[in-house]
Amino acid sequence: MKNPYDFSKLVKNPYLRKPKQQLTTSLDVDAIDYFLTLAGQSGIPYQSLINLYLQDCVAEKKTLRLEWAS
Repeated sequence: MKNPYDFSKLVKNPYLRKPKQQLTTSLDVDAIDYFLTLAGQSGIPYQSLINLYLQDCVAEKKTLRLEWAS
C-alpha cells in the first residue's frame, strides 16, 4: 500500500481566475441556432460565445426590459 499523500503544502493554481459552474438550462431553438451560426463564422464554440455574451451583460450591468401586453 502506498503512503498517504501530503496535501498540506498545496498551492492554488495561479492561472485559474474563477472556476466555472456547470449548469443545465433549456434554450429556444432560434437562440441556439443564432449562436451556432456565430460559432461557425468566428470559430469559437457556441457555449463560449453564450458565456462571453452573458459576461458582457454582467460587466455592462445590463437589465432586461420587459413589456407585457395587456
